[in-house]
Amino acid sequence: MVRRSQKQNEGQEKINAIKDKVKNIMTLEREIKKYVDEGKDEYKEQKEAELQETNRKLYEAETLREKINKEMASIRQDIDTQKVQERLLQDNLTFRKRSEQLKDVSKQREALLKEMGNMRVLELRQQRKDLEDKLEELKRKRSVALGRQNGFKEEILRCQKELREDQYRHAVDRFRDKMIVMRTTELINKDLDIYYKALDQTIMKFHSKKMEEINKIIRDLWRNTYRGQDIEYVEIRSDMDESESAKNKRRIYKYRVVMVKGDAALDMRGRCSAGQKVLASLIIRLALAETFCLNCGILALDEPTTNLDRENIESLAHALIEITKIRQKQRNFQLLIITHDEDFVELLGRSNYMQYFYRIKKNIEQCSEITKCDINSVNTYLH
Repeated sequence: MVRRSQKQNEGQEKINAIKDKVKNIMTLEREIKKYVDEGKDEYKEQKEAELQETNRKLYEAETLREKINKEMASIRQDIDTQKVQERLLQDNLTFRKRSEQLKDVSKQREALLKEMGNMRVLELRQQRKDLEDKLEELKRKRSVALGRQNGFKEEILRCQKELREDQYRHAVDRFRDKMIVMRTTELINKDLDIYYKALDQTIMKFHSKKMEEINKIIRDLWRNTYRGQDIEYVEIRSDMDESESAKNKRRIYKYRVVMVKGDAALDMRGRCSAGQKVLASLIIRLALAETFCLNCGILALDEPTTNLDRENIESLAHALIEITKIRQKQRNFQLLIITHDEDFVELLGRSNYMQYFYRIKKNIEQCSEITKCDINSVNTYLH
């Protein structure tokens, strides 16, 4: 280290000497320039000689400088090499020290494992970690609970203060009164619900019973009046609409008329003739009147032959005669027909159950006149 410092001092002194020489050269250059400007030949030759001597000395100084730089680089390399070696030696010493410590720790570990025997260390560590995590979670929850408890205490104090005010002073009595009203209302609602269910079941039974009665009357009237072989009987069927019932909170039924032949039942809508439709309509009305009315004896028909052909008109006339025949034992039964079809009246007059009819016409003064006519005189009006 001392040698290296001496070499550095010597190099620095040489560099300073070279710098001084460079300054002298610069001074000489200025003098040469002045000489050239002034035109002094002798002075020029003298200065050229001095310049050559100075250049030679400068070259020697540069050479010396390069040599010194090389020596300094070599010295720096030696220093770096020494530092690396010193670091390696230090690391080697540390490694040996750590190795010895590791051997001691390994011996201690083996001794501890031997003492613990068959204890499940990893499982115990995991359990400890889980318990520590659980403890931290409980501590966190406890802190949250304490905070909420303080908030609840403040809220309780505030509520107690409000309860002492006039607005809430008699709240207990008012609450008791409202509770009594509420409990009473609940009991009433419960009883009403029981009554509603009982009434609903009764209505359903009544509906089923009346539908059976209506269909029985329709079935008997149809079999006694209809002369065709394609329909055995007709009846009304009811289907409960679940969606509409749930929406309106009450039972809603959809009724349809079906015609039955054997085991097959088809809707009459769009599948029956006009005469069958009119006859079914008359029979259904009679059945409804018989079921829901007390001793209903009037059957009124307004233009029943509208849009019917001759065959259907005759079938309708025959059906009305059969209905009249069946109902003749009923003292208050009356058949009232309003029609412009005199042929239809003539067909009805062929039976022994029609006695007379009323004709409405205009007189000379264009006023309506009602004339009672014998049923046998209808042929006179026809011809």
